[in-house]
Amino acid sequence: MTDIKNLILQIRTLNNEQLNKVSEAVRDQRTWLIREATRSLMIGDTVTFDAKTRGVVTGRVTKVNIKTVAVKCNRTGANWKVHASLLKKVDNTIGVS
Repeated sequence: MTDIKNLILQIRTLNNEQLNKVSEAVRDQRTWLIREATRSLMIGDTVTFDAKTRGVVTGRVTKVNIKTVAVKCNRTGANWKVHASLLKKVDNTIGVS
């Protein structure tokens, strides 16, 4: 956590041009993380995500887009379009002999 505090202190000393470069690096890293998350998912995978007011939703991946993933809820059958970074893959091998 002290690394984050030090980073924030360093950011506060930057000028506008330097801030623009940091902002671009953050944007590029987020894009990389999103693409990495989508590459790890395949149609048929079981995933879970927090739908805030509706609670945790578990469902199956029906389509993988560049930044979002289509998920069909196991319980209600509702279709969700979810940002890939919000999904957590469920391990289906638990309890399988």
